[in-house]
Amino acid sequence: MSTPRPTGTPVTSDAGGPVVARTRTELRTARADLTGGDVAVVMTMGALHEGHLTLIETARRKAAHVVVTIFLNPLQFGPREDLSRYPRTFDSDMEICRTAGVDLVFAPTPDVIYQDGDPGVRVSAGPLGNVLEGQARPGHFDGMLTVVAKLLHLTGADSAYFGQKDAQQLLLIRRMVRDLDFPVDVVSVPTVREADGLAMSSRNTYLTDSDREVALCLSKALRAGAAAAAEGPSAIRRAARSVLVREPLALVDYLVLVHPSTLEDVPEWYRGEALLAVAGRVGTTRLIDNLPLLVGPGGRALEVFTDVA
Repeated sequence: MSTPRPTGTPVTSDAGGPVVARTRTELRTARADLTGGDVAVVMTMGALHEGHLTLIETARRKAAHVVVTIFLNPLQFGPREDLSRYPRTFDSDMEICRTAGVDLVFAPTPDVIYQDGDPGVRVSAGPLGNVLEGQARPGHFDGMLTVVAKLLHLTGADSAYFGQKDAQQLLLIRRMVRDLDFPVDVVSVPTVREADGLAMSSRNTYLTDSDREVALCLSKALRAGAAAAAEGPSAIRRAARSVLVREPLALVDYLVLVHPSTLEDVPEWYRGEALLAVAGRVGTTRLIDNLPLLVGPGGRALEVFTDVA
């Protein structure tokens, strides 16, 4: 029989892997041991894939210590979204963290994060949270910002790494950090794609083989728009839309070309950086994708925006 560990003592995984903390006390104990340099955090809902690994590896190269949070946040799921359907792959997630050299994994349950149940006070995403994804998923960004704020406080991270794939989420986190004076550097990491161009997402596991073929129209539309970037906004929208209309099995929610910091449609005369974003449903799965673009002379696709406040 094994000896019970003292309450509040984090667990060290086998084979020299990361420390695992599941409670606030365990997190404080483990976090106190991360001395001698900056601490970066990568926040996830689990079901880690190559995109998450890229975030972790980028953080690992830049920071002395890396914390990964694995928390399936119920506040981000609306009444028509099936929280129970979301993939849960903790063992394989831990293997990815181990091979990537993560120092600490914080994997709490909802009652640890929301100690009094449904929180009475939440972070509001404001007007930027009511458009695009916010219009399709009311309240989603309030729930996202609430848990990101809590995890930034709990982990005490100096920097936080997020993927460009979730462009609106990234923008809102940057705004929250700036507007509420969080002492953290938000770092954007380029979207990671499958070999066929599909943006990596935990939701890709829901796609059947035929769904996946259909889903490729989203990234193809973005590439077509990028190819027309030098010609201006109308040409970009027209080129991207022409790809989508040829795939009737993709139910497109939106295709937009917007300013990267306001999410407002850019006018025809606009020149500079813009976000080309698309969302749609393929089979039973809703997917999003985007490309940062330089519009006008020298127009092209970008990996991330140069300066989005």
